[in-house]
Amino acid sequence: MKRKIYNDLLRWKQRSAGRSALLIEGARRIGKSYITREFAKNEYASHLIIDFSTAPTMVKSWFHEYLEDIDILLYNLQLHYKTQLVPGDALVVFDEIQNCPKAREAIKSLVADGSFHYIETGSLVSIKKNVKDILIPSEEESIEMFPMDFEEFLWALGDEMLMPYIRRCFEAKMPMGDFHRRAMEYFRQYLIVGGMPQAVQTYVDTRDFSLVDDEKRRILTLYRNDIRKYADREEMRVSAIFDEIPAQLQKHEKKFHLAALSKSARMRNYANAFFWLSDAKIINCCYNTTEPSVGLRLSEERTTLKCYMGDTGLLISHAFNDRAIVSQELYQKLLFDKLEVNAGMIVENVVAQMLRAAGHKLFFFSKADNADAASRMEIDFLVSKPVITSRHNIVPIEVKSSKNYTLSSLKKCAQKYAQQITTPVVLHQADVQQKDGILYLPIYMTPLL
Repeated sequence: MKRKIYNDLLRWKQRSAGRSALLIEGARRIGKSYITREFAKNEYASHLIIDFSTAPTMVKSWFHEYLEDIDILLYNLQLHYKTQLVPGDALVVFDEIQNCPKAREAIKSLVADGSFHYIETGSLVSIKKNVKDILIPSEEESIEMFPMDFEEFLWALGDEMLMPYIRRCFEAKMPMGDFHRRAMEYFRQYLIVGGMPQAVQTYVDTRDFSLVDDEKRRILTLYRNDIRKYADREEMRVSAIFDEIPAQLQKHEKKFHLAALSKSARMRNYANAFFWLSDAKIINCCYNTTEPSVGLRLSEERTTLKCYMGDTGLLISHAFNDRAIVSQELYQKLLFDKLEVNAGMIVENVVAQMLRAAGHKLFFFSKADNADAASRMEIDFLVSKPVITSRHNIVPIEVKSSKNYTLSSLKKCAQKYAQQITTPVVLHQADVQQKDGILYLPIYMTPLL
């Protein structure tokens, strides 16, 4: 499948010219191994792929024994994998690098040797267990990989014309017209299937939502197994948060209330569990900021957060976890917006997913003021403009899943923080519109913000 990260890999190869290794971080089953194999095969005269999830103990031990003799290390690897590498035109891929931390530490010496290029892929690369007793190499660049975005989903379905038109309408702030309905139909499919490559491939091949659901449940089972295997002493807390995500998103305000896990639960006790899930890229955390101004992180309140699933397709299978009720009929109801469920949970999750894939950190703005109603507001997302100026740097975003809605919080925010914010945005199911200083965009334009 065509993935945008391939172009990032090309840019890395041209820019670094072997002076740095590239670490690709991402959740399990999002296509890291596939894309690096395709890149190695297409862009180099020779390549060697070491999958540390299956590599024998002997191979892993070489990174301990020969860290100071790179020539022997590289010779042994080529000999074991029966692959002769071409100096100056070869790529060595360390797949699932978290399973051999010493190989990651060896990157410093391997890059200094200069014979080959190196890419590392992995998940959970930052947890204590996988960085203990090693020196993280400064010669390592990192990049995040996400589930397939809406445009990649369109490519998979064989439509490469629609997204350029969507981009054109976004830039001109003009309605999609006759093509809005088609875009929404595609987007609802994306909402349900999600962006995990196996689920997308199954949908492309079969158009059978039940088979798609089976794929997604296999991935959820894999995630649960990872929690049991790698979360160490945090297993119970990580599992509790993971299982509670749909219920928390189902609520109107969607903030994660730890009291739902335990009356005595405190953020200081659960912070590591949230970090574990975030590091595994299973969730996207969205933190409250106390001021919608430049430097959202500076006013971040980390004890108040929303917890979104990294992939919305997985959220749907996670939410409807009674396998008996998940059927083709349920997915058809979701497809045509006929299911009696809080659609806001699903729509807000997919917006968070698309904003993260577009490079944004996630922040929301919540201000409770019992004494002054004019100061009380709740804004779903805040994003910074790409170019910072003296004022008007923050875009407040409201997400609306239904046709009938009010914008009291957005209007109060626009009035109270007129110097800090730029044009407010409403993401909804209708076409592009500008009215009363507010820009209304269809949800599928989220990645273009």
